[in-house]
Amino acid sequence: MPIAALSDVHGNLPALEAVLAEVERLGVERVLIGGDVAYGPFVRETLDRLLALGDRAVWIRGNADRELVEVFDGGTAGASLPDDQRRALAWEVGRIDRAHRDFLAALPHRRRVEVEELGPVLFCHGSPRSDEEIVTTLTSGERLARLLAGVEERVVVCGHTHVPFDRVVGGVRVVNAGSVGMGYGPPGASWALLGPGVELRHTDYDRERAAALFRRSGHPLSETFAGNVERPASAQKASTFFEELALRRERDGASPP
Repeated sequence: MPIAALSDVHGNLPALEAVLAEVERLGVERVLIGGDVAYGPFVRETLDRLLALGDRAVWIRGNADRELVEVFDGGTAGASLPDDQRRALAWEVGRIDRAHRDFLAALPHRRRVEVEELGPVLFCHGSPRSDEEIVTTLTSGERLARLLAGVEERVVVCGHTHVPFDRVVGGVRVVNAGSVGMGYGPPGASWALLGPGVELRHTDYDRERAAALFRRSGHPLSETFAGNVERPASAQKASTFFEELALRRERDGASPP
């Protein structure tokens, strides 16, 4: 059976509803939630909508989901986040309950799923090694080969950097499903349909309404999220930013070697 890969919803409920409506029209039964449901204006509503999918959904965690749990728990890990991100997650903590926290805390950072004609597919958020490691369309074949070291699957689907791509390196097909709720490039929601092939899909939604809802949400970064929906950065600009960040982290020893 095919599977719809939805990553980086970031509390954008209007975008999620539009994508799920398209998933229903296509008759796709399985949905892979690729991490980062959290860090956005409607995190509780988004979580509840996805949880309502029940057994149809397969989940992995993203770095924002992990960080939301860390802030919920009041641990020192959350204190290391940038001030604006910590304030945003603290606000979101006030809108979820213990059941949400426990569900997110129990999620794995990667999962292997059998997909029609593609065989075993490895789903992760950042990279197979880490939920916050960066992979972009600009990532060199050499660096990407290091990130994929030890991976047995011939197809790897990730997210995290919000720009969709589909490339093959060293015999491994690496797909980024893009971002449902906080995409870069053409305005709208990006996701991927897998089985029997790989199709990068784009779904439009009422972005003006979404931005207005964000601004009324009370979220500390509501204007940032609204601005992204209205005027997303180009795919090239976003990919360049993330790739430079990844290389800087490697030089500073902040990423695995």
